[in-house]
Amino acid sequence: MSIIQIENLSFTYPGNAYPVFENCSFTMDTDWRLGLVGRNGRGKTTLMRLLDGTLKGSGAITSSVQFDYFPFELARGLSARQAMKRAVAPFDEMEREMERLLAQGEKRLASWGELEHAYAAAGGYEIDAQIEKEAGELGFAAEELARPVESFSPGERTRLMLGAMFLRRNRFLLIDEPTNHLDREGRERVADYLRRRKGFLLVSHDRWFLDQTVDHICALHKTGMHVEQGNYSSYAANKARQDAFEIERNERLQTDIRRLTETAREKAAWSDRVESTKIGGHTYDRGAVGHKAAKMMKRALAIQQRTEAMIEEKKALLQDIEYASALTLHPLQHPARVLVRLTEAEAGYDGRAVIGPMNLEIAQGERVAVSGGNGQGKSTLLKLISGEIPPMAGRVHRASGLVISALPQLAEGFSGTPRQVGEREGLDLSYFLMLLRKLDFPREAFERDMRGFSMGQQKKVLVAASMARPAHLYLWDEPLNYIDLPSREQIENMLAGTAATLLFVEHDRRFEERIATRRIELKRT
Repeated sequence: MSIIQIENLSFTYPGNAYPVFENCSFTMDTDWRLGLVGRNGRGKTTLMRLLDGTLKGSGAITSSVQFDYFPFELARGLSARQAMKRAVAPFDEMEREMERLLAQGEKRLASWGELEHAYAAAGGYEIDAQIEKEAGELGFAAEELARPVESFSPGERTRLMLGAMFLRRNRFLLIDEPTNHLDREGRERVADYLRRRKGFLLVSHDRWFLDQTVDHICALHKTGMHVEQGNYSSYAANKARQDAFEIERNERLQTDIRRLTETAREKAAWSDRVESTKIGGHTYDRGAVGHKAAKMMKRALAIQQRTEAMIEEKKALLQDIEYASALTLHPLQHPARVLVRLTEAEAGYDGRAVIGPMNLEIAQGERVAVSGGNGQGKSTLLKLISGEIPPMAGRVHRASGLVISALPQLAEGFSGTPRQVGEREGLDLSYFLMLLRKLDFPREAFERDMRGFSMGQQKKVLVAASMARPAHLYLWDEPLNYIDLPSREQIENMLAGTAATLLFVEHDRRFEERIATRRIELKRT
């Protein structure tokens, strides 16, 4: 156990007018399981890259351990075992020794005994056993590690990468959104794995996942970094109480400031009127009159000082409150009860069926969650219903005149500025940009190219574009990937109160449990 100290950390991206961090300081322990949360664009990945040295800022980062960043690329062209071994830095020396002996074998054949001895001396058998242990806890049998890295799905490679990272010694791990390619089962397995580890900083926008894995939270607020013990739910509850207190205190101060300001003005006016009675041919004690006027003025000044103190206190309130305006969706109503019907439908690619034969009806007003493991055909089902791909067999019936708004996983087909996207897609531009503003999108970003956005900002453009397109049926493929927690809750609250018809894929457990009126699970037959 040791301390990582960050002091007066400042960083601004070249060409940007505003700093990401400015004189930020905080401390963390190398034994902590620390969750890093904050709005998109607040600097979560930037902080990790400053810690691992990829980015250079001002200030000081003091640590007795090295930092390793996730995700990284597993070496291709190798088996999973070989790739994990290569990813474990302390065993580079072993590989070099083996290569040296093999190279010598061109001149004189190294005996198997020599190779065996070199492998054991460099910890080869120990690392093999450790790799099998870590991989086993992440759901892989030892024999699977002989498979090529390329044969594993993105979610499986995520689990292999995590296993390799935790084999490294004297490291503090920086784990950036590991759930993006994980299905529900994968998230449960990784959550259980991380819960039994320590020494990492984790960025995730999955509330359930954070609650399962972390014991401290570092929140990137508007005014700096806030660190507290507990999981996300305890942090969110504390934050809500603090916000409620500040809002109530702010309202009381506003009332008191108005009252005291008026009282001070009255006292000062009274003092002036009393003082004016000293002038003229009066017979009463002018000294007493002056004393009374001075006393009133003194009270007025005291009230003014109290008012100024309250104004200063008020300035310190509300600075870190994340305002989340309610989102609105305007779905179209269709005269038909059933909007989509699949009859013995099959779909896939290159002549190979991924889903089906499948029978499915989607009725107006339903919010249907599509679940299933990686590669089970969830995205394929959405593409089949939208008409992006034709059925290989069976039939897909869409109600006459059905208008569909699709939200893809990634922004691969989108380019230009958000304003240009809205114009090109034929959206109500005012409504589209208003939705982005409500999702905490800065106005200046409306004129910036999407290629410079974070993944979360890109996803917000996709969400807002789909919402701004009135439709009978919304097809959303992992809409919350990369999106920050306050924005997730905005989207969740909007959908919970709408009559829109929605078919969606989303691995955020709490979102699915609240939003879905029905759930279907795809399984490969």
